[in-house]
Amino acid sequence: MPTATGGAKHAIVAVDYFTKWVKAEPLVHITEANTISFVKKNIPYRFGIPNTIITDNGTQFDGRKFRELCDKYGINNYYASPAHPQTNGQTEAVNKIIKHNLKAKLATKKGSWADKLPQVLWAYRTTERGSTGETPYSMAYGVEAVIPVETSFSSPRVQLFQPEINIDMLKFTLGDLVLKRVNPGTRDKAAGSLADKWEGPYKITGIAGHGAYRITREGFGELPRPCNAQYLKIYYP
Repeated sequence: MPTATGGAKHAIVAVDYFTKWVKAEPLVHITEANTISFVKKNIPYRFGIPNTIITDNGTQFDGRKFRELCDKYGINNYYASPAHPQTNGQTEAVNKIIKHNLKAKLATKKGSWADKLPQVLWAYRTTERGSTGETPYSMAYGVEAVIPVETSFSSPRVQLFQPEINIDMLKFTLGDLVLKRVNPGTRDKAAGSLADKWEGPYKITGIAGHGAYRITREGFGELPRPCNAQYLKIYYP
């Protein structure tokens, strides 16, 4: 790739074989450390641990630390054939699409490819793929993304949006363990942006009305006022 703003000359790309979700980031250098950071941030930390990763034969995928990462998470790491990189066909196909769309957006400003990469990825994720009949976004998240044209022309989906329906979907049952969002005014100011945003766990001990619950924390008793569902989330021990 041409040298971009910030000195990036490479792009690292990952594609999920099932949803066709794609993630790519510009890199100044291709190193094992950069590769490990990319994989952790964009795969297990975002979507969970995969069963298998298929990579090319670059040394960044064959180093001791990368193998240790795969062993730590129980990930099978298979390599595409050096003589036939097309064996990793999904990524090769996506690479071609990304390059084609970047060329179309950049015209003569090839060095801006890193700035345009998020737009190209967004377009790919919100475009129906022939192999699934769905967009990668909907396959990954279960709903279609609201795209700019829908807000510009107020599509039926935007017009019919009803926040109260979202609250109805946040239903808990008696005995559920939940976390409660910390009131901004009571957060640990000394911790700054690292202060905990959730506290608990609490137990759902009563239903106080539409979308509101009575919650109890061991050692503290029941909160004096009901808590709205939008300030709660399920706690996973």
